[in-house]
Amino acid sequence: MDVRLNIFENPVSGKFLKRVTSAYKAIYDSPLPASTLELVSLRTSQINGCGFCVDMHTKEAAHAGESSVRISLVAAWREANVFTEAERAALELAEQGTRIADGTGGVSDEVWANAAKHYDEDQLAALVSLIAFMNTVNRMNIITRQPAGDYQVGQFGDFG
Repeated sequence: MDVRLNIFENPVSGKFLKRVTSAYKAIYDSPLPASTLELVSLRTSQINGCGFCVDMHTKEAAHAGESSVRISLVAAWREANVFTEAERAALELAEQGTRIADGTGGVSDEVWANAAKHYDEDQLAALVSLIAFMNTVNRMNIITRQPAGDYQVGQFGDFG
């Protein structure tokens, strides 16, 4: 598979990515637990089929101390007993927020209320922003066929 466009070196997409990534720093610096951030990033990328981001967030999660069992089970989190109720609420929010076209009305009130039981307003804002961010970069990578497998931990700085 050939890359269609080097989104990191192209002046237009490079400028866009620089701005989007700087906005991501607000999410990274938020009170959202780091493990939740990586799990949600990974699950969103799995749903969208973004190999580049699955590679990245699998490696970043492992580097941050996440167990291989939890990383492997993110795709089947409903059937796995290794996630907290808060993490499960975040993963459900990520799924409904990513699969907007598959459902009616987007994120259900029930899923939102469940997430709100576990996360305060700032954490919810970070979750919503993270889900939107991941969907943006997933789509850029998929459209331009960015390859997976070569990502190095910390490749994009301390909030990659």
